[in-house]
Amino acid sequence: MDHFLYRDGVLHAEDVPLTEIARHVGTPAYVYSAATLLRHFKLFDDALAWGPHLVCYAVKAASNVAILKLLGDAGAGMDVVSEGEYRRARAAGVPGDRIVFSGIGKTETEMRHVLAGGVRQINLESEPEMRLLSRIATEMGVTVPVTVRVNPDVDAKTHEKIATGKSENKFGIPIAKARAVYAEIATLPGLRVVGIDVHIGSQLVDLDPFRQAYRKVADLTEALRADGHSIERLDLGGGLGIPYARSNLAPPVPQEYGQVIQEEVGHLGCEIEIEPGRLIAGNAGILMTQTIFIKEGEGRDFLIVDAAMNDLIRPAMYGAHHDIVPVIEPAPGAEQQPYDIVGPVCESGDTFAKGRHMPQVGSGDLIAFRSAGAYGSVMASEYNSRPLVPEVLVQGDHYAVIRARPTFDEMISRDTIPEWLD
Repeated sequence: MDHFLYRDGVLHAEDVPLTEIARHVGTPAYVYSAATLLRHFKLFDDALAWGPHLVCYAVKAASNVAILKLLGDAGAGMDVVSEGEYRRARAAGVPGDRIVFSGIGKTETEMRHVLAGGVRQINLESEPEMRLLSRIATEMGVTVPVTVRVNPDVDAKTHEKIATGKSENKFGIPIAKARAVYAEIATLPGLRVVGIDVHIGSQLVDLDPFRQAYRKVADLTEALRADGHSIERLDLGGGLGIPYARSNLAPPVPQEYGQVIQEEVGHLGCEIEIEPGRLIAGNAGILMTQTIFIKEGEGRDFLIVDAAMNDLIRPAMYGAHHDIVPVIEPAPGAEQQPYDIVGPVCESGDTFAKGRHMPQVGSGDLIAFRSAGAYGSVMASEYNSRPLVPEVLVQGDHYAVIRARPTFDEMISRDTIPEWLD
């Protein structure tokens, strides 16, 4: 469920018509619903109410500080994968003891910053990383809680570019090596084992891969405890998918996901951490754009909009589907026709949809890309020297620009000409 609905013939974000936002902010623009973000967070929180837990929002999905503050104030922890994301979480007021630091390429600078600022735990991904962290923690005179991310070699049945739990993926330590790795950690100063970490991929629409992975984690927990390690927490990652096409069958809901967790690892008495991002943010945001031209091609019509692949790269990068709807509600039974919906960037890959049936639209009409709240704005760029898209947060009948569109002068002023070219 989301809070983007037609009312009085106009698509609204909660109680605000998108036409009003377009008048004040322009297009393209990302628009988020606070009510949807909070509802989705609460669904995960309730799904784990059977035991101690922390829902750590995956900051990489949508990292605007206003979104992080909204969720943090509701009790969410944060899963971060860079110093920048850590700084964003802290700027949003999230305390260090609710921040989990993940990622396979943590640098010494990042480790020092996070240890100085406070962190709930660091999820280790390799032996060189744990040895480096031990040295830094010892030099800083601190002891850091750690887990090891294990790779369970489970096929998540998702897009190859967002699968992370198979043996050929770069993430984690092979689960067969885990006992030896934990044994070495026990000898390293400055590190304190608190649990196990696993994450098998993103946009999963089947619970069976989760069940397979968590069953392996349960067996590993028993083995590590027998080896004398204290396994207090299980970080089970995220990855639950969303319905990008409303005509598709809905993926499992958080309550069903929480039940799988309880069935597979609930008997271990561990605190459960999960790291959802897409399901919290995905349907909480839309990308609003405006039609520039309708161009008649050879056997097809091109609907050219002012958003482009640099604003929403998912279709070009993953072949992703987004439902695309007019902001002004079409009349019941309005005739539809196929369009190739494309942006103005000089790439053939700047195509959002091919042969997509929509009610007839004209130049200047507003349309909305649904389910664009996750991995939309955060993956945007300034390709073709197009300024980054602004972000707007709606709560009830209020809205605010939470990231302004840079001017061309602001964008170009970041470049510098060396003295020898003057």
